[in-house]
Amino acid sequence: MHDGAESPAEPGGVPSPEEVEAELVAAGVQEPDRDERRYPSTLGGAFYLGILAVVALGLGVTAAGHWRGGVHLMAGALVGAAVLRLVLPSRDAGMLAVRHRALDCSLLAVVGFALWFLASTIPNQPV
Repeated sequence: MHDGAESPAEPGGVPSPEEVEAELVAAGVQEPDRDERRYPSTLGGAFYLGILAVVALGLGVTAAGHWRGGVHLMAGALVGAAVLRLVLPSRDAGMLAVRHRALDCSLLAVVGFALWFLASTIPNQPV
């Protein structure tokens, strides 16, 4: 028995992200995406890896017995990350951008300077 209503269309598969975006743009819900993906995707990602490498080097120096120098390296990396987060645009900051720019810069700088201060002022202990 058919009541004149059309039956629902058979599912034809999942639309691609490009098809979904085209439909949203056609409906006026979304602006067209004009930013093409850049490789590497962010400059900040490369800087993040560099900072991570310096921190790893600092941990290695600390493990080798030169704790003050290792902590200074890690502190310098954090202060460098704060400066990079300050000067890089948000879209290029990569994993350096976690929160708002002011909060990211403040936290990185405060922790970096605190580590530097503590490593510089703790007196040497007899072994």
